[in-house]
Amino acid sequence: QVQLVESGGGLVQAGGSLTLACAASGQTSKMYSMAWFRQAPGIEREFVATISRNGRNTYYEASVRGRFTVTRDNTKNTMYLLMNNLKPEDTAVYYCAADEQWYSDTYITPREYEYDYWGQGTQVTVSS
Repeated sequence: QVQLVESGGGLVQAGGSLTLACAASGQTSKMYSMAWFRQAPGIEREFVATISRNGRNTYYEASVRGRFTVTRDNTKNTMYLLMNNLKPEDTAVYYCAADEQWYSDTYITPREYEYDYWGQGTQVTVSS
């Protein structure tokens, strides 16, 4: 089993920045691709960004591309999401997820159902 804990959320003004972290513990050798998702009130959870196990491949949802950057430090078992130029529509609970199925060290996926482990979420609120 893998446990994921998000941190770094908070309240920020539009145009500001935040960095989220996702710390993993447990059987971290079973973590391969990882991702960030978010859920706003009344809206289904949606994909934000994904990163491969070796950190070389990333993919972003269109509305965050160019503003958000996903990275990971496998020596610290931690994934990060740097969010710049935040907008009110970025307000949501942000979740990190990890996939225990190995395909390759460069595999990435935006598909929610492929992720096996989930954190509890961290709230990000962007005021206008």
